[in-house]
Amino acid sequence: MAAIGCAVPPASTGPSRAAAHVFVWTGDAERTDSDFLAVLDADPASPTYGAVVTTLAVDAAGTDPHHTDHQMPPDGVLWANGFGSGDVFRFDLRDPRAPRLLGRFVVDGPFMHPHSVARLADGRVLATLQMRGHANAEAGALVELDAEGHLLRASDAADPDADPFIRPYSLAVVPALDRVVTTSADMHATEPSHVVQVWRLGDLSRVATVRLPPGPRGDEGVDPAEPRVLADGRTVLVSTFSCDLYRLDDLDTDAPSADFVHGFAGTNCALPVVAGRYWVQTVPDEHALVALDVSDPARPREAGRLTLAETDGPHWIALDPGGTRIVISGGGGTLERRVLLATLDPATGALALDDRFRDAGASAPGVSFDRAGWSHGATGPAIPHGAVFSRPAYE
Repeated sequence: MAAIGCAVPPASTGPSRAAAHVFVWTGDAERTDSDFLAVLDADPASPTYGAVVTTLAVDAAGTDPHHTDHQMPPDGVLWANGFGSGDVFRFDLRDPRAPRLLGRFVVDGPFMHPHSVARLADGRVLATLQMRGHANAEAGALVELDAEGHLLRASDAADPDADPFIRPYSLAVVPALDRVVTTSADMHATEPSHVVQVWRLGDLSRVATVRLPPGPRGDEGVDPAEPRVLADGRTVLVSTFSCDLYRLDDLDTDAPSADFVHGFAGTNCALPVVAGRYWVQTVPDEHALVALDVSDPARPREAGRLTLAETDGPHWIALDPGGTRIVISGGGGTLERRVLLATLDPATGALALDDRFRDAGASAPGVSFDRAGWSHGATGPAIPHGAVFSRPAYE
């Protein structure tokens, strides 16, 4: 069955009504009680701004809640993975204050442990599965699923001539070029990887495995992490866990290549978001979010920076539908059990912490997940990870 249709478009950067909720995929800190989805009040006009509205337990503990959709899908159904267990959970969030669990599934076939998903406009879903089997001994795959998670097709990512250790991590869909880009980084950190892979969107056949070249230090390009399509709908930049940024060239040919275009400080740079002409990147070793102006993708320049507390190492970020707010979660230090909001000026790239988004009576910004009780019970502290804003259409 051919993969037809386009990818779901990125969040708008034009004016719109503010998203009123943030959904946070959360694990029980002790791994004994159920993992759950938390709903936070993110309406700036609300008298309970920053409150935990409700939670929904999934009747499964220790799944290692990890990534969700990178933004709330148009159909109002959020996918969230329990990476350790290999489960995917589907949440109906069309009524944000009354979330429903539609079900959970494990992808059919030999490939396991889903990491990231990308929606197509026809309702189908592309996903990266890290490995064949559970032993992390063989490469995973790029797979196509229907809207309920049934496997339609799988394309093996193994390409030993290009890189002996490939573990599909994240992905970006480029409908204008009939391409999908996947990255490779091992969640278990068994071995490093150095490649991205380019696939045809129409049939998921592999076009090329591209090794990232070193940059000025000589040791760049390790563990490609997150590809994103820029505002032109054709250009793809890729971040790495060695905190580098690469531009992919000639994506519409059978011989794509990659060029180093920017380096951030430190290691473990994780999720970015694209907002208009800005690429906003988590830089945990600098406790920061950094906004780059990528109007010229070959020469990004810093336009804004938000430096958090010295104990904060941001990991996950997601953009609101209006393109002016960013949710921050899933990091190290105090961010392991806290969710923050930041603002982005779409005209300048300036970033700022939303000081109003906090627990009632708290002395510091943010919503703490280090608490005794939740709507679903007194299950104690929890660890947030994937988080997305709601869509105003459902509010």
